Amino acid sequence: MTINRIHHLGLTVTDVDASARWYAAVLDFHRVGDYASPDGTRRKVFMRHDGFAVRLGLCQHAATGPDRFEETRAGLDHVAFAVDDADELRAWESRLRGHDVHYTPATPANTLEGALVVVFRDPDNIQLELIADGADGGVSG
Repeated sequence: MTINRIHHLGLTVTDVDASARWYAAVLDFHRVGDYASPDGTRRKVFMRHDGFAVRLGLCQHAATGPDRFEETRAGLDHVAFAVDDADELRAWESRLRGHDVHYTPATPANTLEGALVVVFRDPDNIQLELIADGADGGVSG
């Protein structure tokens, strides 16, 4: 038996429409589908990016409280998106600035020698990274 790829990432958000607009405007994702549960307890928006094979699912639950994401709780720590190289990473920094997204400028990644990473957060405080690893597609940690 094998697992051969990540099919999709599902992120719980407080406002699925606002998050979908943010991911489209800031990161160039585009909306490819929607779902609403018959009982009204859940809404989803499915997003794709032309350069990214994994679909992103944004999910709003009726029972979700007002708390924002906190990576120190058990569960998701962050999501890292790979970019081709340091020049592209710098172009992304400019794009983030253009959308008034607070970010940490490109710095060496903690656990991947030679990699540079830009760290920022989505509207629900979910930590996101853009990483230029210059090698084998590793992770920043």
